Amino acid sequence: MGFKTPLYDTHVAAGARLVDFGGWDMPVHYGSQIEEHHAVRRDAGMFDVSHMLAVDVTGGGARDLLRRVLANDVAKLKEPGKALYSCMLDASGGVKDDLLVYFLGEQGYRVVVNAGTREKDLEWLRSHAAACDARIHPRTDLAIIAVQGPRAREKAAGLIGDHASAALQLRPFTGRELAPYFIARTGYTGEDGWEIMLPAQDAARFWEELRSAGVAPCGLGARDTLRLEAGMNLYGNDMDETVSPLESGLAWTVAFDPPERVFIGREALEAQLRTGVARKLVGLVLEDRGILRSHQKVYTQVGEGELTSGTFSPTLQRSIGLARVPAATGERVEVDIRGKRLAARVVKYPFVRNGKALV
Repeated sequence: MGFKTPLYDTHVAAGARLVDFGGWDMPVHYGSQIEEHHAVRRDAGMFDVSHMLAVDVTGGGARDLLRRVLANDVAKLKEPGKALYSCMLDASGGVKDDLLVYFLGEQGYRVVVNAGTREKDLEWLRSHAAACDARIHPRTDLAIIAVQGPRAREKAAGLIGDHASAALQLRPFTGRELAPYFIARTGYTGEDGWEIMLPAQDAARFWEELRSAGVAPCGLGARDTLRLEAGMNLYGNDMDETVSPLESGLAWTVAFDPPERVFIGREALEAQLRTGVARKLVGLVLEDRGILRSHQKVYTQVGEGELTSGTFSPTLQRSIGLARVPAATGERVEVDIRGKRLAARVVKYPFVRNGKALV
């Protein structure tokens, strides 16, 4: 038996198929992964993401701590509520985790880390916090529900009472405390929507209210096809401690300016830039019949690579994937699928955004 979110009993009662995900018993679907995927692209769907952990970082040294342990720079966050995506690196430049940071103003910051890395992330943050006069407070009292899709905010707004107007005015990549909720206009699907943090004891009631408002319950299966269509990395697949952000399509998340900021992993990344990054992450569209899956071998004109993620895209009706390949890889590759080399085209991702095909 794995860990359970506050919505576990709700998932069981709804007949969800449960799987182990990072040590947590989570719903993979409620009957049809394809229908759940389309619900998010066309209307509104919701995901239980309470297995992820919100961590409040407070104290006089909170800013200094996060400027040291994150590759992106929280000093960019001038306005309370603004969010920042970043990787947290080890000294060799490997990705310990990718996460979101919300600036809470005088209160400090809220960091949201992945489920499978939450314990090692807490240990890492605590190991550096004492030297910075910062406090680390895991918010295990909170549940997190992601409401995503073109009508997601509209349908959820009616359930948050007097906060509706303020929530609907949130700009993308911002969040706000609207007690008892913390509502952020962020997500992992390539669609508009909110990620809503709320007291764990209120999660089941709010979930049922969302369902009654026409928001479809969705599982991890649809979450994966949606995020891959949106070209978003999955920790443990597309990056981990063996690769750097520069090899994972995440160079844009590394703040080398100002040059005097010292962050863990900086020296390794700068050395990689000097010698040249040997590998890159690319999008693939399979041109033959078959399904791209992680760990399949990729053959290029200049060497071999590997699929890091792959799936059949319900929106595009084609198989797509992300692959780490030699930096000089051209526009055509072949993928080994069950012993056959099948043709694939290298494309710029995302594949789909806001319901529209981009490839």
